[in-house]
Amino acid sequence: MAADIHQVINIIQAAGEKIILPGFEKQGVASTKHDGSVITETDLKCQDFLQKELSLLSPDAAFLGEEMSQKDQVSCLQSGSSFWCVDPLDGTSNFATPIPMFAISIALIEQGKPILACIYDPVRRETFTALKGQGFQINGCTIKRKDVEKLTQAVGFVDFKRLHSTLVKRLATQGHYRSQRNIGSCALEWAWLAAGRGQFIIHGREKLWDYAAGSLLAEESGCKVTDFGGQHPFSHTQLSSPIATASPSIHKQLLSILTL
Repeated sequence: MAADIHQVINIIQAAGEKIILPGFEKQGVASTKHDGSVITETDLKCQDFLQKELSLLSPDAAFLGEEMSQKDQVSCLQSGSSFWCVDPLDGTSNFATPIPMFAISIALIEQGKPILACIYDPVRRETFTALKGQGFQINGCTIKRKDVEKLTQAVGFVDFKRLHSTLVKRLATQGHYRSQRNIGSCALEWAWLAAGRGQFIIHGREKLWDYAAGSLLAEESGCKVTDFGGQHPFSHTQLSSPIATASPSIHKQLLSILTL
């Protein structure tokens, strides 16, 4: 299925400017979902907008959004059709705090893998894009990333909250890497890894919409992406524990320390 990346960029930027930023300034009421995550009126409003616009862009593609019911999500996955995978507001807890670090994430999935990815940071007005086999760009420009070859030289993104306590202790105390960050938005962490603003990601549990776009951005920028067992995240259906690194040498080192 052909999709014009420029039209997707227009859609995602419109959502950021017309829905996300005004919602951030307004700061409406936030509520808690059954899984403990936060949801706001802006999440729902943005998802409705994206679903409408993307369906007009590609009428034959299905739609899977974070704020849909699990039943509808599973139905989409089981249909075997191409679909848009969308997180309308990644980093909702930041958004509702308010911390200005959040993003919109869109991926087009064909034959079980992403072929188009777009992540938009409306605060910094940065648009991260990738097409399968065609590289990675920020605001339409190709960037040259500076990488490191040793894990001890690397700064990475680590979500300790979803990791086994034994692994948390090992990572936090044994000095395997230079430093770590957790910015509260999976989408931004993937985009920033692709941009060279970090050298690895370790996350104990991400859902499909958390990594669908970001994993393609990372791969198209030259990163290596797998789960803790060395398999590609898209070998799973919806839930994965991904790691991603700027270089294969760091990836080997990470895998060796993640085994409990």
